[in-house]
Amino acid sequence: MSRNTEFDARLARVQREVQAALDSAVLTFPDGALRDAMAYSVQGGKRLRAFLVLESARLHGIESARAMPVAAAVEALHAYSLVHDDMPCMDDDDLRRGQPTVHIKWDEATAVLAGDALQTLAFELLCDPLIAAAEQRMDLVRALAKASGAAGMVYGQALDIAAETVSLPLTLPQITQLQAGKTGALISFSTQAGALIAGADPTPLQRYADALGLAFQIADDILDIEGDAALAGKRLGKDVDAGKATFVSLLGLEPARARAKSLIEEASEALSPYGADADLLREAARFVISRQT
Repeated sequence: MSRNTEFDARLARVQREVQAALDSAVLTFPDGALRDAMAYSVQGGKRLRAFLVLESARLHGIESARAMPVAAAVEALHAYSLVHDDMPCMDDDDLRRGQPTVHIKWDEATAVLAGDALQTLAFELLCDPLIAAAEQRMDLVRALAKASGAAGMVYGQALDIAAETVSLPLTLPQITQLQAGKTGALISFSTQAGALIAGADPTPLQRYADALGLAFQIADDILDIEGDAALAGKRLGKDVDAGKATFVSLLGLEPARARAKSLIEEASEALSPYGADADLLREAARFVISRQT
């Protein structure tokens, strides 16, 4: 099996297993519109964050069964962020993964509550004693809270909203800071999760995570310009229509593409201490800039 085929097979397996874990977790809640909206929100997606959790765990000798609740947790939290981001008060999208967004299929109140419930589910999943001892689980809870809260993902979203009201476009350092929170923080948590489960130092994977998160966002900006809406499953060109400053608008399309490629090389180089054991993480980095969704 070639390495690329191995990556595709591994990612497909992660998608199936994480979907099953999320479906099972959501089914523990009372029947009704809230549970239906939660179940709807966690369907599909690339599951890249879950993949990073499970691969970082494998690098530290942690079997998938122990890391699976963490992988499901990060995907539940990511799903919550998408539900809320799609709402009229935020990015105002009516399509996600080729399907109506939650506030369109149900209503805004249900979307708010479904997102809230998925966020809390993420932290409930991190409490599973199967993962590790209590100290390591506390480290995971603390790290995910920091990555997703007012110093991470939520902060990045707040900067993004604030940028819509200023007359001058953001500078490159400002966009980099914004995206390090909005996109990069959760990717960083996912990449370091295996070390946290093992009680090891997560620092060696930080450089990989930083480069990967930035490359991911640059690839998103490129897809917004030249992607296929049918493949993406959402409206494209919104940033241009809104006059938002992006990596593409500031750097230009080809320089942005070159920058993303350089970041992937940087991410791959950061994995040198792990040798061939990190090859699937290297493939994940290449996948980030070659994806169509």
